[in-house]
Amino acid sequence: MTDNPDQRAPLSDRTGTSVKRRPSWWLLPAGALLGAVAGGAYGQLRPPQYTATSSVVAVATGETEADCTDALGFAQAYGRVAPQLAVLGDAQMWAGVPVATLRESVQVATSPDAPMVAVSATSSKPAQAVDMANAVSRALVTQADHTKADTGIKLERLARALKPTEPSSASPALTSLVGASAGGLLGGLALLARPRRPAEDDDRCVASVPGPANAAEARGTLG
Repeated sequence: MTDNPDQRAPLSDRTGTSVKRRPSWWLLPAGALLGAVAGGAYGQLRPPQYTATSSVVAVATGETEADCTDALGFAQAYGRVAPQLAVLGDAQMWAGVPVATLRESVQVATSPDAPMVAVSATSSKPAQAVDMANAVSRALVTQADHTKADTGIKLERLARALKPTEPSSASPALTSLVGASAGGLLGGLALLARPRRPAEDDDRCVASVPGPANAAEARGTLG
């Protein structure tokens, strides 16, 4: 007498709905896990990169009125000239690599306080990184020698590049951590962009709850 098919059906619908509906926060740990796996795999499969750095300094030749202030300005100018073909074309002969490789692998930095130019080269082979850094700095010194009579400034080798003993690229643990952070961020964005549940679903859930009238009828039947 107490079993009412009309009352049992909504309860089963609610049970099925709660089983099928997946919690919305699952995107966060799933994204972080996938990102960590992808980042760790990238760190393991990518060959380690080594960086070698050489430096040159701009000084006045003493044959003109150029001073330290002029040397600082010319150091900035030579830092912008270093990645150009006029310098890299000469450097490729000493480095043993094409100009395209030098352009991709060499970074030049200058200081706002000192007339110094730092040339850094990155490669999967430590010896090649050393050769490229030294070759570009040598070509830069040669380029400055061609104009020192007019500028009164020359470049001198300050420090040669040394063979690196440790890779400069990120370790697999670091790439895994970065991947986990990126994956968690993407999961959060996907969670925010996830469409909301239609309003009719809420109406069905509310309608499936037995009302006071049905409960009163059930008590009358029992009586």
